[in-house]
Amino acid sequence: MSDITPEELNLLIEQTYKVEREFTELKESYAHLQNTVEQVVEFLPNAIWILDEEGNVFLQNSQAKSLAQLLELLESKNDDYEVTFKRKSYLIKSSSYKDKFMISATDITEQKRKENLATMGQMAAHLSHEIRNPIGSISLLSSTLKKRVLEENIPIVEEIQRSVYRIERIIKATLMFSKGIEANVSPFLWSDLKEALDMAIGYYAYSKEIRFTFPKQKFIINGDKDLLEMLFSNFIINAIDAIELDENEDGEVEIVYERDDTHHRFYIYDSGVEIENNKELFEAFKSTKVKGNGLGLVLSRQIAEAHGGTARLLKGDRKGFEIILLQ
Repeated sequence: MSDITPEELNLLIEQTYKVEREFTELKESYAHLQNTVEQVVEFLPNAIWILDEEGNVFLQNSQAKSLAQLLELLESKNDDYEVTFKRKSYLIKSSSYKDKFMISATDITEQKRKENLATMGQMAAHLSHEIRNPIGSISLLSSTLKKRVLEENIPIVEEIQRSVYRIERIIKATLMFSKGIEANVSPFLWSDLKEALDMAIGYYAYSKEIRFTFPKQKFIINGDKDLLEMLFSNFIINAIDAIELDENEDGEVEIVYERDDTHHRFYIYDSGVEIENNKELFEAFKSTKVKGNGLGLVLSRQIAEAHGGTARLLKGDRKGFEIILLQ
């Protein structure tokens, strides 16, 4: 072997350092790329798993880690499909590239809920249309019957009328939910609305002694009287039902009125049983009552919002709701 000159040795050393620098830069570039990929995967709103040839997890984001048990249920196939896991729905997609296999799970629970609500709303609206005509006939005939029956049979007819009134309320609420809320605003006196509420209470069947305390102030509301009658009667009827379930032989429903520079504020209190599930109060077709259809409070809030306000559960020692309406 010939001797290496100093110049050749220096050149060899320089080349070695150059290769080492390039290797370090390449390693740093790869680490940066890997970190970027991990951040992108972490940023994605769905759960992502990347598996190696043996099916072991090569890369995953935090959402995937929280759904580790779901991964065990998934099938390795390229077709999209849906699975249910812990009362939630997930859309599963998968793809492969070289020796890696990627699976994504997207939470579509809310989307499925909205689709189901839309379907239920359409079915309910159709049934309501079908029921409306015979119920109208029953209502008309019962009014005629009440004038002709013996006096001792009048309570039976009145019970029929109350039952028909309840069905009519359900039909009206269902059709309103399917069509949406549209308020026709005009000024009217609170006393006119109170008179309509007194009539609604008279038609509603309950067995206990209930005291109703309404605001005595004289004031004008700019709103849709028919819609606001439904809003307040929904809360009052819910209060009556809660009192009926209470152990006491009597109860009280109170509406307190206040106003500020821009809004009317009503506070509806009752002495009935406590609400069991606050989270489902304003969700369609989810009722906290045995007799509920799950639309009353949903429509009430929508009606309040159509009047520039809202409806919400009060927090505190006294059970009740607050209704806010724009003046």
